[in-house]
Amino acid sequence: MARSPRSSAPRSRARGGASKRDGAKSGGTGRGRRLRWRIARAVLLFLLGPPLIGLVAFRWLPVPVTPLMLVRLVEGEGLQQDWVPLEAMPPALVRSVIASEDARFCVHNGFDWREIANAWQEWRRGEGLRGASTISMQTARSVFLWPGRDIVRKGLEAVLTPPLELLWPKPRILEVYLNVAEWGPGIYGAGAAARYHFNRPVETLGPVEAARLTAILPAPRSWSAGTPGAYVRGRAATIQARAAAVSLGDGNRPCGAP
Repeated sequence: MARSPRSSAPRSRARGGASKRDGAKSGGTGRGRRLRWRIARAVLLFLLGPPLIGLVAFRWLPVPVTPLMLVRLVEGEGLQQDWVPLEAMPPALVRSVIASEDARFCVHNGFDWREIANAWQEWRRGEGLRGASTISMQTARSVFLWPGRDIVRKGLEAVLTPPLELLWPKPRILEVYLNVAEWGPGIYGAGAAARYHFNRPVETLGPVEAARLTAILPAPRSWSAGTPGAYVRGRAATIQARAAAVSLGDGNRPCGAP
Protein backbone atom coordinates (compact mmCIF):
# COMPACT_ATOMS: atom_id res chain seq x y z
CA MET A 1 0.00 0.00 0.00
CA ALA A 2 1.35 3.49 -0.86
CA ARG A 3 2.61 5.52 2.10
CA SER A 4 0.66 8.67 2.81
CA PRO A 5 2.71 11.84 2.33
CA ARG A 6 1.40 12.97 5.71
CA SER A 7 3.07 10.06 7.56
CA SER A 8 6.68 11.11 6.61
CA ALA A 9 6.33 14.80 7.48
CA PRO A 10 6.85 14.54 11.27
CA ARG A 11 10.05 12.52 10.78
CA SER A 12 11.45 15.11 8.37
CA ARG A 13 10.69 17.88 10.79
CA ALA A 14 12.25 15.90 13.64
CA ARG A 15 15.39 15.27 11.62
CA GLY A 16 15.54 18.90 10.61
CA GLY A 17 15.14 20.05 14.22
CA ALA A 18 17.94 17.74 15.37
CA SER A 19 20.24 19.02 12.59
CA LYS A 20 19.60 22.59 13.63
CA ARG A 21 20.31 21.78 17.26
CA ASP A 22 23.52 19.90 16.31
CA GLY A 23 24.58 22.76 14.07
CA ALA A 24 23.94 25.30 16.80
CA LYS A 25 25.91 23.19 19.27
CA SER A 26 28.92 22.74 16.93
CA GLY A 27 28.78 26.41 15.97
CA GLY A 28 28.81 27.39 19.64
CA THR A 29 31.75 25.09 20.29
CA GLY A 30 33.61 26.55 17.34
CA ARG A 31 32.95 30.10 18.50
CA GLY A 32 34.15 29.16 21.99
CA ARG A 33 37.37 27.74 20.60
CA ARG A 34 37.97 30.83 18.48
CA LEU A 35 37.31 33.10 21.47
CA ARG A 36 39.73 31.15 23.66
CA TRP A 37 42.38 31.26 20.92
CA ARG A 38 41.94 35.05 20.54
CA ILE A 39 42.30 35.54 24.30
CA ALA A 40 45.40 33.32 24.39
CA ARG A 41 46.95 35.26 21.51
CA ALA A 42 46.18 38.58 23.20
CA VAL A 43 47.76 37.42 26.48
CA LEU A 44 50.82 36.07 24.64
CA LEU A 45 51.20 39.30 22.70
CA PHE A 46 50.87 41.32 25.90
CA LEU A 47 53.54 39.25 27.63
CA LEU A 48 55.99 38.83 24.74
CA GLY A 49 55.43 42.00 22.69
CA PRO A 50 57.49 44.45 24.81
CA PRO A 51 60.35 41.95 25.40
CA LEU A 52 60.62 41.24 21.66
CA ILE A 53 60.87 44.96 20.94
CA GLY A 54 63.43 45.27 23.72
CA LEU A 55 65.49 42.41 22.31
CA VAL A 56 66.04 44.48 19.19
CA ALA A 57 66.45 47.90 20.86
CA PHE A 58 68.75 46.79 23.67
CA ARG A 59 71.06 45.06 21.24
CA TRP A 60 72.64 48.53 20.99
CA LEU A 61 71.00 50.82 23.57
CA PRO A 62 71.75 50.80 27.32
CA VAL A 63 68.99 49.28 29.43
CA PRO A 64 67.57 52.23 31.43
CA VAL A 65 65.46 50.28 33.91
CA THR A 66 64.29 46.72 34.57
CA PRO A 67 61.15 45.30 36.22
CA LEU A 68 63.17 44.35 39.32
CA MET A 69 64.51 47.90 39.63
CA LEU A 70 60.96 49.27 39.52
CA VAL A 71 59.74 46.77 42.13
CA ARG A 72 62.59 47.61 44.51
CA LEU A 73 62.05 51.34 43.89
CA VAL A 74 58.39 51.04 44.89
CA GLU A 75 59.54 49.14 47.99
CA GLY A 76 61.65 52.15 48.91
CA GLU A 77 65.15 50.83 48.18
CA GLY A 78 66.17 53.55 45.72
CA LEU A 79 67.94 53.04 42.40
CA GLN A 80 71.63 53.53 41.67
CA GLN A 81 73.02 52.44 38.31
CA ASP A 82 76.01 53.64 36.30
CA TRP A 83 76.27 52.12 32.82
CA VAL A 84 79.83 51.00 32.13
CA PRO A 85 80.87 49.67 28.68
CA LEU A 86 82.31 46.17 28.68
CA GLU A 87 85.73 47.39 27.54
CA ALA A 88 85.94 49.63 30.61
CA MET A 89 85.20 46.81 33.07
CA PRO A 90 88.18 45.37 34.95
CA PRO A 91 89.17 42.08 33.28
CA ALA A 92 89.31 40.44 36.72
CA LEU A 93 85.58 41.07 37.18
CA VAL A 94 84.67 39.73 33.75
CA ARG A 95 86.70 36.58 34.39
CA SER A 96 85.25 36.14 37.88
CA VAL A 97 81.64 36.40 36.71
CA ILE A 98 82.13 33.89 33.89
CA ALA A 99 84.02 31.48 36.18
CA SER A 100 81.37 31.64 38.90
CA GLU A 101 78.07 32.13 37.09
CA ASP A 102 78.50 30.28 33.80
CA ALA A 103 81.75 28.43 33.13
CA ARG A 104 80.50 27.19 29.72
CA PHE A 105 79.20 30.61 28.67
CA CYS A 106 81.23 30.50 25.45
CA VAL A 107 80.14 27.05 24.29
CA HIS A 108 76.39 26.89 24.94
CA ASN A 109 73.53 28.51 23.02
CA GLY A 110 71.66 29.83 26.03
CA PHE A 111 71.06 26.62 28.01
CA ASP A 112 73.80 24.60 29.69
CA TRP A 113 72.25 21.15 29.30
CA ARG A 114 75.13 19.48 31.12
CA GLU A 115 74.60 21.66 34.19
CA ILE A 116 70.83 21.17 33.99
CA ALA A 117 71.34 17.38 33.92
CA ASN A 118 73.70 17.58 36.90
CA ALA A 119 71.18 19.64 38.88
CA TRP A 120 68.44 17.14 38.03
CA GLN A 121 70.55 14.19 39.19
CA GLU A 122 71.40 15.97 42.43
CA TRP A 123 67.72 16.62 43.06
CA ARG A 124 66.88 12.95 42.44
CA ARG A 125 69.51 11.98 45.00
CA GLY A 126 67.75 14.20 47.52
CA GLU A 127 70.40 16.91 47.58
CA GLY A 128 67.93 19.73 46.99
CA LEU A 129 67.05 21.62 43.85
CA ARG A 130 69.61 24.22 42.77
CA GLY A 131 69.54 26.64 39.89
CA ALA A 132 71.29 25.95 36.59
CA SER A 133 70.70 29.31 34.95
CA THR A 134 73.26 30.58 32.47
CA ILE A 135 74.30 34.22 32.15
CA SER A 136 72.07 34.38 29.06
CA MET A 137 69.05 33.12 31.01
CA GLN A 138 69.76 35.50 33.88
CA THR A 139 70.06 38.41 31.46
CA ALA A 140 66.74 37.60 29.78
CA ARG A 141 65.09 37.30 33.19
CA SER A 142 66.64 40.45 34.64
CA VAL A 143 65.97 42.72 31.66
CA PHE A 144 62.47 41.63 30.66
CA LEU A 145 60.68 39.75 33.45
CA TRP A 146 59.36 40.32 36.93
CA PRO A 147 61.08 38.88 40.03
CA GLY A 148 59.78 35.60 41.39
CA ARG A 149 59.88 31.85 40.85
CA ASP A 150 56.45 31.18 39.35
CA ILE A 151 56.08 28.76 36.44
CA VAL A 152 54.88 31.44 34.00
CA ARG A 153 58.00 33.51 34.50
CA LYS A 154 60.26 30.46 34.15
CA GLY A 155 58.46 29.53 30.93
CA LEU A 156 58.87 33.03 29.48
CA GLU A 157 62.53 32.99 30.48
CA ALA A 158 62.98 29.81 28.46
CA VAL A 159 61.15 31.37 25.50
CA LEU A 160 63.20 34.59 25.53
CA THR A 161 66.65 33.05 25.95
CA PRO A 162 67.04 31.58 22.41
CA PRO A 163 66.19 34.84 20.56
CA LEU A 164 68.46 36.74 22.95
CA GLU A 165 71.32 34.39 22.06
CA LEU A 166 70.45 34.74 18.38
CA LEU A 167 70.24 38.54 18.29
CA TRP A 168 72.93 39.52 20.80
CA PRO A 169 76.58 38.49 20.55
CA LYS A 170 78.16 37.00 23.66
CA PRO A 171 80.02 40.20 24.65
CA ARG A 172 76.76 42.17 24.53
CA ILE A 173 74.97 39.63 26.73
CA LEU A 174 77.80 39.86 29.25
CA GLU A 175 77.86 43.67 29.10
CA VAL A 176 74.14 43.97 29.79
CA TYR A 177 74.29 41.40 32.59
CA LEU A 178 77.12 43.27 34.33
CA ASN A 179 75.13 46.51 34.12
CA VAL A 180 71.73 45.30 35.36
CA ALA A 181 72.62 42.66 37.96
CA GLU A 182 71.47 43.44 41.51
CA TRP A 183 74.44 44.05 43.82
CA GLY A 184 72.81 45.41 46.94
CA PRO A 185 69.66 47.21 48.13
CA GLY A 186 68.90 49.54 45.21
CA ILE A 187 72.34 48.90 43.66
CA TYR A 188 72.46 47.72 40.03
CA GLY A 189 75.40 47.09 37.77
CA ALA A 190 79.10 46.80 38.49
CA GLY A 191 79.68 50.57 38.32
CA ALA A 192 77.30 51.35 41.18
CA ALA A 193 78.37 48.19 43.04
CA ALA A 194 82.05 49.20 43.12
CA ARG A 195 81.23 52.59 44.64
CA TYR A 196 78.71 51.11 47.10
CA HIS A 197 80.92 48.29 48.40
CA PHE A 198 84.44 49.75 47.97
CA ASN A 199 83.91 53.49 47.39
CA ARG A 200 86.01 53.19 44.22
CA PRO A 201 85.39 53.33 40.46
CA VAL A 202 84.84 49.88 39.00
CA GLU A 203 87.77 50.33 36.62
CA THR A 204 90.18 50.28 39.57
CA LEU A 205 89.07 46.96 41.07
CA GLY A 206 91.62 44.18 41.36
CA PRO A 207 91.16 40.40 41.43
CA VAL A 208 90.28 40.26 45.15
CA GLU A 209 87.55 42.92 44.98
CA ALA A 210 86.24 41.48 41.71
CA ALA A 211 85.96 38.00 43.23
CA ARG A 212 84.17 39.37 46.30
CA LEU A 213 81.66 41.25 44.16
CA THR A 214 81.00 38.08 42.22
CA ALA A 215 80.72 36.01 45.39
CA ILE A 216 77.71 38.00 46.67
CA LEU A 217 75.65 37.77 43.45
CA PRO A 218 73.47 34.91 44.76
CA ALA A 219 72.35 37.02 47.76
CA PRO A 220 73.37 40.63 47.14
CA ARG A 221 70.95 42.11 49.67
CA SER A 222 72.20 39.85 52.47
CA TRP A 223 75.96 39.59 51.85
CA SER A 224 78.57 42.33 51.66
CA ALA A 225 81.59 42.51 49.37
CA GLY A 226 83.11 45.43 51.29
CA THR A 227 82.91 43.78 54.71
CA PRO A 228 82.64 40.06 53.84
CA GLY A 229 82.07 37.30 56.34
CA ALA A 230 83.99 34.04 56.37
CA TYR A 231 81.67 32.36 53.85
CA VAL A 232 81.96 35.18 51.30
CA ARG A 233 85.74 35.34 51.72
CA GLY A 234 86.04 31.59 51.14
CA ARG A 235 83.73 31.69 48.14
CA ALA A 236 85.65 34.65 46.71
CA ALA A 237 88.95 32.80 47.05
CA THR A 238 87.53 29.85 45.08
CA ILE A 239 86.18 32.17 42.38
CA GLN A 240 89.51 34.00 42.11
CA ALA A 241 91.35 30.71 41.57
CA ARG A 242 88.90 29.60 38.87
CA ALA A 243 88.92 32.99 37.15
CA ALA A 244 92.59 32.61 36.23
CA ALA A 245 91.58 29.97 33.66
CA VAL A 246 89.11 32.24 31.81
CA SER A 247 90.52 33.64 28.58
CA LEU A 248 89.61 37.13 27.34
CA GLY A 249 90.46 38.98 24.17
CA ASP A 250 91.03 42.70 23.70
CA GLY A 251 88.35 44.86 25.31
CA ASN A 252 87.18 42.04 27.59
CA ARG A 253 85.56 40.27 24.67
CA PRO A 254 85.15 36.60 25.63
CA CYS A 255 84.51 33.59 23.41
CA GLY A 256 86.90 34.73 20.67
CA ALA A 257 84.51 37.51 19.65
CA PRO A 258 86.11 40.18 17.40
